[in-house]
Amino acid sequence: QVHLVESGGGLVQAGGSLTLSCAGRGTFFSINTMGWYRQAPGKQRELVAIITNGDTTNYLDSVKARFTISKDNGKNAVYLRMTNLKPEDTAVYYCYARVRDSEFWGQGTQVTVSS
Repeated sequence: QVHLVESGGGLVQAGGSLTLSCAGRGTFFSINTMGWYRQAPGKQRELVAIITNGDTTNYLDSVKARFTISKDNGKNAVYLRMTNLKPEDTAVYYCYARVRDSEFWGQGTQVTVSS
């Protein structure tokens, strides 16, 4: 089992920056993939950014060049640096981890961008 603990959400003005952090706790061999999804009110959850064990990354088109995902394997942690935030980035952001064939989710952290 992997328990994902998120932090770093909050309220920011458009054009501002935030960094989300997520640490995996529990007993597991290794995390294959970690990333971030988000869900805005009335919308489906969507992939924001993901990073694999081999450091391959993938981003939602609308956040490319503004968001950067990184990880710390020693801490089983993943980070999302968000810059030039826009009101449309407002959502609950969920940390995601895959360990072999199992998927795990954090509890979510609210990011609100005011115009």
